[in-house]
Amino acid sequence: MAAPGVREEQPAPRGPERRIGSVEVLAGLLILLVVFREPLARALSAPRLQTWTTVFVSVMVQAVPFLVFGVLLSAVIAVFVPRSFWARALPRHPALAVPVASAAGVVLPGCECGAVPIAGSLIRRGVTPAAALAFLLAAPAINPIVLTATAVAFPDDPAMVLGRAVASLLVATIMGWLWLRLGRADWIRLPRRPELDGGPRGQAFWGAVRHDVTHAGGFLVIGATAAATINVVVPERWLQTLADEPVLSVLALAVLAVLLSLCSEADAFVAASLSQFSLTSRLVFLVVGPMVDLKLISMQAGVFGRRFALRFAPTTFAVAVAVAAATGAVLL
Repeated sequence: MAAPGVREEQPAPRGPERRIGSVEVLAGLLILLVVFREPLARALSAPRLQTWTTVFVSVMVQAVPFLVFGVLLSAVIAVFVPRSFWARALPRHPALAVPVASAAGVVLPGCECGAVPIAGSLIRRGVTPAAALAFLLAAPAINPIVLTATAVAFPDDPAMVLGRAVASLLVATIMGWLWLRLGRADWIRLPRRPELDGGPRGQAFWGAVRHDVTHAGGFLVIGATAAATINVVVPERWLQTLADEPVLSVLALAVLAVLLSLCSEADAFVAASLSQFSLTSRLVFLVVGPMVDLKLISMQAGVFGRRFALRFAPTTFAVAVAVAAATGAVLL
């Protein structure tokens, strides 16, 4: 090893090594656009593709401001709010701490991508796992950013906002109490998120923003693509047949929520585009998505361990579907 301040001599390269970067990729795409501009123009003029583009762009335009604002606020909470605050703020009795932690999600914006590491940090700071898990489920679904986005997406159905808040709070509280009753401490592997631990706060803040934007933004694009594709590719009569069956429509949108893995700040706009389905079915979509989807199952397995995820995710899915369907039957 070289002494401090002295640069180590590197062996001579055997040959020039060139990497393809973003500039080269962009240049290649521009060349392809110029070469194939006429076929692309004809393709884009097709009615079905125009419909696809309209749905995709409308979902993205409406969802992106909420996504960005939610990610910024989530980073502020993760970096600047002392983690020890939660241990002092929650009741000491675990059964009482669960509903309080669930209700805390109302005033704490953030998507599910940020809620998983925050919940892990709460456990490390001494918060009972049941309360931390209740917060993990409730915060992405009932925070003010998400509820505002839901109101914007469903301007003619204000009961959707109330239904989402009530059902999500109930699911989070029930799951917390179930963990108190049935959960085991050895199912959880304590987490670590390097960009939030130590270092300057400004650096940690932008690290959290980059992390959440990368994850949430990517899944938003996938969700908008899927929503547009469903509206164009799947025949209308198929969707209508499925939507006319109450049980099948609920299960279909619950499974769709798991597969799409949308960010909670954007899922309301995708749900609103699925107008063939009943409000109850779409409420199930909005309740299940922020609590159980492919990216969350993967994150939970990585943060808390596989043993935890294999038990927690299926149970949450069943409770969320049942509670959301019952809430929709009463309120919608």
